[in-house]
Amino acid sequence: MTESTYTITGETGDWEVVVGLEVHAQVTSNAKLFSGAATAFGAEPNTQVSLVDAAMPGMLPVPNRECIRQAVRTGMAIDAQINKWSRFDRKNYFYADLPQGYQISQLYHPIVGEGSLDISLDEKNPEGSVKTIGIERIHVEQDAGKLMHDQHPTRSYVDLNRSGVALMEIVSKPDMRSPQEAGAYLAKLRSILRHVGSCDGNMDQGSMRADVNVSVRKPGAEFGTRTETKNVNSVRFVMAVVEQEAKRQIEVLESGGRIVQETRLYDPDRNETRSMRSKEDAHDYRYFPDPDLLPLELDEAFLEECRASLPELPDAKRKRYEAGGITPYQAAVLTAEVEAARWFDALLEAGAKPVAAANWTTSELFGALNRTGKSIEDSPVSPAQAAELLGLVADGTLSGTLAKQVFEIMLETGQGAGAIVEERGLKQTSDTGAIEAVIADVLAKNADKVAQYKGGKEALFGFFVGQTMKAMGGKANPQVVNELLRTALA
Repeated sequence: MTESTYTITGETGDWEVVVGLEVHAQVTSNAKLFSGAATAFGAEPNTQVSLVDAAMPGMLPVPNRECIRQAVRTGMAIDAQINKWSRFDRKNYFYADLPQGYQISQLYHPIVGEGSLDISLDEKNPEGSVKTIGIERIHVEQDAGKLMHDQHPTRSYVDLNRSGVALMEIVSKPDMRSPQEAGAYLAKLRSILRHVGSCDGNMDQGSMRADVNVSVRKPGAEFGTRTETKNVNSVRFVMAVVEQEAKRQIEVLESGGRIVQETRLYDPDRNETRSMRSKEDAHDYRYFPDPDLLPLELDEAFLEECRASLPELPDAKRKRYEAGGITPYQAAVLTAEVEAARWFDALLEAGAKPVAAANWTTSELFGALNRTGKSIEDSPVSPAQAAELLGLVADGTLSGTLAKQVFEIMLETGQGAGAIVEERGLKQTSDTGAIEAVIADVLAKNADKVAQYKGGKEALFGFFVGQTMKAMGGKANPQVVNELLRTALA
């Protein structure tokens, strides 16, 4: 484990930051946690609300098996304790967007117990700075509705589309010690959830959001009083919250004040947190077992089915790539997003060699997609087409320069590399006679530079290569050009 050395220097010396995250991840499922209502993002207000979600009298909740399955699979992906017996509790509080007057959650007996997650703090050397972050539990709960304050000048409206949506609350231990660690943890967790398929990770749509618990202390001292900044919806904002809230707390403490345990909100426009309400403790919610729901009891067959359904996870995929000669940095880049990893796997399955495929994907393909504002799912070039292009480079049909030209045409037309090469006569030539003739002409036209080269100015060799390639329209085999030039200049 690598310890962070992040400290903030105040007027009274150095301070250490202590961070824990509670991540709410919307479960990918066919319906809500206790009803059959749909969960599509962006639907018209109150069009995805069942009688259960609206808390109509006599309506009884029924657990959605798929939501439970996804929570168990997520627990397995972080190597956590899966509790075969768990129970739903009622968390009682009044709010206009909570029609039942309570939220069905899990406090005392969650479905998933302790696990952990390894994060890397160095993009260029992911193996060299690994830290393990403990995860306390994952519990399943229903979301509340949403208040809409912008629909009327004097009234707030209630949209219950989110009421009853299944959430996994993934609670970390207070093991993070810097904004970078908090950002790396959230990014890694999001990557795992998306690989598993238990949450789509769309933070901008609210399907994954973090409550950020921050406290400060003198290095090595007891934990300080923490605040909780609610509903932070990007990795960048989580890092900003840690930094700004830590600085605010240090200023309060150094001016003789004390930190109040409270809930805060983050304002990204002003890059600051502000007080929302005093923080309630668990006993304020009067938790008790939900009398309408039996405890969840999971049998071994169900657990085995969950385990067997797990895909290859990011860390295992990264190690497999590295075993094929791909650099740790490229392997980390290729496994960060599940769509990129799937695309790259399809490229390898189509016959591309790992190292060449990784070099090309992380530079040429990602560069082109960034330039055109496309995601890898919308790539105009398929993995099979990319494998054909790389095959033509590997067998000497195309030089690196010609391959770039062909790739640009593929992006524009969607045509395959082989067809483009045939149609446009872009084949690389290794015809020594033709190349020798061009070299003779280049040397004859640059007799002064030949004399300088022979006089010891060896850097001019690159000039002769460039002139020869230019004269042949980039179609000469660079290796052959180099060999023949050395002979001609000897």
